[in-house]
Amino acid sequence: MSTAGTDRDYVQSLERGFAVLLAFDEDLTNPTLAELATATGFSRPAVRRLLLTLQRLGYVANEGTRWSLTPRVLTIGQHYTATNARIELAHPHLLRLAERTSESASLAELDHNEVVYVARVPVRRIMSINVAVGTRVSAHATSMGRVLLAWSGPERITRFLEEAPLRPHTARTLTDPAQLRTALATVREQGWSLVDGELEEGLISVSAPVRDRTGAVVAALASSTSAGRLAPERLQTETVPTLLETAAALSQELGYTQRTQPHARDGFF
Repeated sequence: MSTAGTDRDYVQSLERGFAVLLAFDEDLTNPTLAELATATGFSRPAVRRLLLTLQRLGYVANEGTRWSLTPRVLTIGQHYTATNARIELAHPHLLRLAERTSESASLAELDHNEVVYVARVPVRRIMSINVAVGTRVSAHATSMGRVLLAWSGPERITRFLEEAPLRPHTARTLTDPAQLRTALATVREQGWSLVDGELEEGLISVSAPVRDRTGAVVAALASSTSAGRLAPERLQTETVPTLLETAAALSQELGYTQRTQPHARDGFF
């Protein structure tokens, strides 16, 4: 963001407007102006002007001293899903994966240093957080993130290891950069990822890469369960083959064939 701020084409007021919108979360569902100023680091007069502009545009509303988001905010995400063909194509595959495994199925993409759920078919709630389309989770502690990083290339991986906060979500979370790099090499070699209890205790997930017509990995397909329902060994033997089959079918719909030569990424581990 610091380099972008020096660009003469960079509109800082737009950045600040989004910062105010993103400050609304589960901890600040109906914040006051003062609370938003604290959350964003902006002055109260600046936050007031931004809120009034967003209110005029229909994205926020106020009642007394408190502010809230309006349903119009949802249209931003809807525009993304409506213009992203792979999300539409993915839904039947997610449904079939969930039906065959009786577990939740998800499609995720990498956004900076986090994984974002772009499509999901929940079977049951297995996480303490409410996972929905748009939910962001740490890339280093998830099977989806490791799949997306494993095929992202040497420079991207190095940048991730230098910039991303490898926060320990549980006692199992892999936080050592060298060990994570080794784990990514294993994911790339075996073609899928399994993460057990690193994002949340008792949560196990497996993921496989989804490729586009060029062979590039553009998303990760995941199946998630709880340790009480399925041990990692059974997940590997019973779910991974179905997951790989589903990911291959979706990749084929996106134009990928076995004759497609994926982008060369070898030698960076």
